[in-house]
Amino acid sequence: MKKSLSALCASFLMSGMMPAESLAKSGDAAAGTSAAAASAAGAAASTNATADTSDTLNARQQAIPPIAAFMATSDMPRLNAALNAGLDAGLTINESKEILVQLYAYTGFPRSLNALSELMKVVDARKQRGIQDPIGVEPSRAVATGDALLAAGKANQTKISGAPVQGPLFDFAPVINQFLQAHLFGDIFERDNLDWQSRELATVGALAATPGAEPQLLAHVRASMRVGLSAGQMRQLTQVLAEQGDAQAAERAKAALAQALASKS
Repeated sequence: MKKSLSALCASFLMSGMMPAESLAKSGDAAAGTSAAAASAAGAAASTNATADTSDTLNARQQAIPPIAAFMATSDMPRLNAALNAGLDAGLTINESKEILVQLYAYTGFPRSLNALSELMKVVDARKQRGIQDPIGVEPSRAVATGDALLAAGKANQTKISGAPVQGPLFDFAPVINQFLQAHLFGDIFERDNLDWQSRELATVGALAATPGAEPQLLAHVRASMRVGLSAGQMRQLTQVLAEQGDAQAAERAKAALAQALASKS
């Protein structure tokens, strides 16, 4: 059964898609979801579809939400510390880059560019201290183009939303959905050098730190559990944000998780 989408943020730079069931409660609230990319058949199973039923985030996963949160708030001193902690915890340089590149779709190009500049400083400073961080892998395949890219993006969008997404807004401005499908869900999430769960941890961290993005945050908390993160792991995400000193972000994430779990019961 198809789900309706009654509203979308005017620019996809701050939103993706939101499941219809939550829109029924939020009226014309802007909705957002980004999921991790559905890959081409065999590659997807090995790189992205890595469901984790644990109730504990590993050290690498715990490092991602603070990086995203401090990028979203342009808190460069804390971002610097979070990037260092992420590399110490096992993130590769390319994974760190990918997180900061992906988040331009949610925080804007200026914050993404500034955060990438900060990562350059972090990597250079670590090299001067004799630390050789692993570079990590590049995407293993070329992203499709043209109609094939649009089809891949549409499939990714549908998979993360749980059903095809449609609604009056897309009849009014169909180009916005084309951009979402071809670019956000296509160009970005077809890249397989960062797994789905990591992409959602980053997106939740950034949206939790962004006042006014609560509908998108709720959508991505739900998306996180669709790609295999457990409720326990999402609770730990809120704790990590609180421990890193972003109490407001932690409270937003906690409220979104409570709402997501309540709607499932």
